[in-house]
Amino acid sequence: MSFADLGLSDELLRAVAESGYDEPTPIQRQAIPPVLMMKDLIGIAQTGTGKTASFVLPMIDILAHGRSRARMPRSLILEPTRELAAQVAENFEKYGKYHKLSMALLIGGVSMGDQIKALEKGVDVLIATPGRLMDLFGRGNILLTGCGLLVIDEADRMLDMGFIPDIEEICTKLPKNRQTLLFSATMPPPIKKLADKFLTNPKSIEVSRPASANLQITQRLVEVDARKKREVLRSVIDAEDVNTAIIFCNRKTTVRELAKSLKRHGYKAGEIHGDMDQPARLAELELFKKGEINLLVASDVAARGLDVKGVSHVFNFDAPWHPDDYVHRIGRTGRAGATGKAFTFITKDDVEAIENIEKLIGQKIERVAGKAKAAETEAKEVRAKARPEKVRSEKAKPEKVEPAARPADEKKKPRPEARAPRERHRESADNEPDDGWNGPMPSFLSVKLCS
Repeated sequence: MSFADLGLSDELLRAVAESGYDEPTPIQRQAIPPVLMMKDLIGIAQTGTGKTASFVLPMIDILAHGRSRARMPRSLILEPTRELAAQVAENFEKYGKYHKLSMALLIGGVSMGDQIKALEKGVDVLIATPGRLMDLFGRGNILLTGCGLLVIDEADRMLDMGFIPDIEEICTKLPKNRQTLLFSATMPPPIKKLADKFLTNPKSIEVSRPASANLQITQRLVEVDARKKREVLRSVIDAEDVNTAIIFCNRKTTVRELAKSLKRHGYKAGEIHGDMDQPARLAELELFKKGEINLLVASDVAARGLDVKGVSHVFNFDAPWHPDDYVHRIGRTGRAGATGKAFTFITKDDVEAIENIEKLIGQKIERVAGKAKAAETEAKEVRAKARPEKVRSEKAKPEKVEPAARPADEKKKPRPEARAPRERHRESADNEPDDGWNGPMPSFLSVKLCS
């Protein structure tokens, strides 16, 4: 089946072909026709399956006819993170270049004034994170009564981040007569409840078992001492044919420290985490996409939805706390039919986390011993250089020239300056030195000395 068989317009097919895609993925084959037929849809698919295009492509053709009005977007796409929202915007620009559709991106960390100006002009597609959307709605800058198409993307991630109450409130402000598309990697009970409440007779699509790992990805668990993680990471990077890699850490402080460490050792590394403002995060991501840096150290803000072509490796510097995060992290490689490798560094404290991951994906992950080869070699060289010097210094000790020996009686004679002060005082009194007191001894001094 080709994209032409899905009922897309000629302009859209041209844009898809120019982007280098020939055949639709399973989720695209199953989702695009019902979306074009204006049906509600629930799409369950693991990351890296082409899910974004499965709603972006039909939306472009649906919105090709009609006009937008000020502050009244015609469609709304909700994303859990800024990065995902920005990526969806890139997809609209890429596939919609032969359509005259207007778009606005509402995310935190950037100027609100520019976003308000875009809304005033009227937009066909509004891509937003729930927080910024609710903020502008509360200020009266957005009216959702004209929105006829809603997309809730990465719904399970929305649940993890606590956005479900916001989504429910947003849904109540949209027209009841609308088309709603919900996409998620898993379908936990709260998401099922959300779908039952706000979708009407949806068509359900599931292209793979929920939370299963991509079979195109070779997975390894690297057993390592917690104190040697950095050395082992550098060893594995050097041993592997790493084109581009994302290195995930659980904490933002670890991201910063590891990125600095890699740079000190000569690697082209960057970082992305929640404490960075949005322009800095996008700039770092752009450097990674261009290949100016090939190692991106990231927190879980980058675990879902980021689609960077050619990511050959994923390294879990820290074993993820949640099993679902493992699936989404390693899903940054092995995308669109390509192969990839994922290495997870584990310590003795990660036993329970790994058991939960293996239970979720339904398979055992091969374990390998992590050795800090580079560090060991360096340490051996240092020890080898230090050892001869130590031997030479020990051999030199017997050959040390000592001063001429003194007579035995001279050795035993105490040096004057080593005597106790009181004894030196006694000698002075008994011998009556020329520079001392020559008169009669005072009675108090005589009594004290005799005592």
